[in-house]
Amino acid sequence: MGKRLSVAGAALLTVLAAVFAFVQPAHAAAGFSVANGRLYDAGGTEFVMRGVNHAHTWYPQQTSSFANVKALGANSVRVVLASGDRWAKNSAADVSNVISLCKANRLICVLEVHDTTGYGEQSGAISLDRAVDYWLSIADALNGQERYVIVNIGNEPYGNQGYATWATDSANAVKRLRAGGLAHTIMVDAPNWGQDWSFTMRDNAATVFNADPAKNTVFSIHMYGVFDTAAEITDYLGRFRSAGLPIVVGEFGFNHSDGNPDEDTILSYSQANRIGWLGWSWSGNGGGVEYLDMATNFDPAQLTSWGQRIFNGANGIKATAREASVYSGSTPTPTTPTPTTPPPTTPPPGGCTASYTIVNQWQGGFQGEVKVSAGSAAITGWTTKWTFTGGQTVSQSWNAALSSSGAAYTARNVDYNGRLGAGASTSFGFIASWNGSNPAPAVTCTAS
Repeated sequence: MGKRLSVAGAALLTVLAAVFAFVQPAHAAAGFSVANGRLYDAGGTEFVMRGVNHAHTWYPQQTSSFANVKALGANSVRVVLASGDRWAKNSAADVSNVISLCKANRLICVLEVHDTTGYGEQSGAISLDRAVDYWLSIADALNGQERYVIVNIGNEPYGNQGYATWATDSANAVKRLRAGGLAHTIMVDAPNWGQDWSFTMRDNAATVFNADPAKNTVFSIHMYGVFDTAAEITDYLGRFRSAGLPIVVGEFGFNHSDGNPDEDTILSYSQANRIGWLGWSWSGNGGGVEYLDMATNFDPAQLTSWGQRIFNGANGIKATAREASVYSGSTPTPTTPTPTTPPPTTPPPGGCTASYTIVNQWQGGFQGEVKVSAGSAAITGWTTKWTFTGGQTVSQSWNAALSSSGAAYTARNVDYNGRLGAGASTSFGFIASWNGSNPAPAVTCTAS
């Protein structure tokens, strides 16, 4: 985690220029691999991260944290390391010990270098190229651990300045790691303090993925104040799913100085779409964000409200985490529980509700928004309908496939926002004209 700046205003999201298809590689017995936008462990089983971040480099004595987060159900932990440029270097011996702690506790280790945080804006931050130097310097501790370790090149590698070179720099970093002999799955963080409000990672991820000779790269978005609505979360993650690109939420919180993230949607949408996540953070936060501690003073018996939410809440770790199959030595546990009775062929009606809001209005025109919410069960698609009674006419819409017959309108989900977890929401909007009056119509929603 680093400095977060709020984003003024929100531009309408543009559609990706193309949907990218990738050839599925054979699952490497040596370690993790990526295929069709999914992460697989060395046993060939899809692995969905359900874990937390742990600030090891600042609290190296808190080695019991690995056992504690495992006991609470986590299947992975993102470990903060330092290259020695901004904070004291974590040596190869120390990294080897961290990996052994992960393995002893049947956790997957995501190792990240924190010294890159806010490069271009934060004084003292280092480049991705410098972070690669660090990884290569401790290669002896990493090689042979591909079954248990994912290498996250650098935390939040750009602030809100100088991030235009993110794609080139990330691609070059991946290629240098491969040339240096690292065969691990590589994780790449977004710029803009990890939040990618400029959509630099979103729109250039395919270029970075294709630059990896092993096609074994995963992308990580950090969700704080920029992601304070369901629509922003589902749209961003959904575009990666549609493009066949692997995405995880590498950090997120329930609150932050730059805004209030919608953690419920992050959790529910990720569960419905099998997207991994790692909450920030286990304990030891400072600088005014102490409320992001999940445990008070690293004590698992003193979970905070945030810790209770992450570990024990709806779509949290206890309910959704599945251990990596490399630790089981047997038939892997499925990513989602097998139902005791077969699901119906057609989902029952009434699986969603919709609400209509006039966001802004001016003489002769207005902006409308419809919020769609799943009921008590997850849904895979939705259709909303309404009939205008005041002669309104829609001229432009986004985040839905809209059609009309006279005054009757039908809006269906697009490919990236149809799957909603139980209780989760998404929204779509439109611009329309009106004349005389602008009454709000009743909107119906049907799950599909």
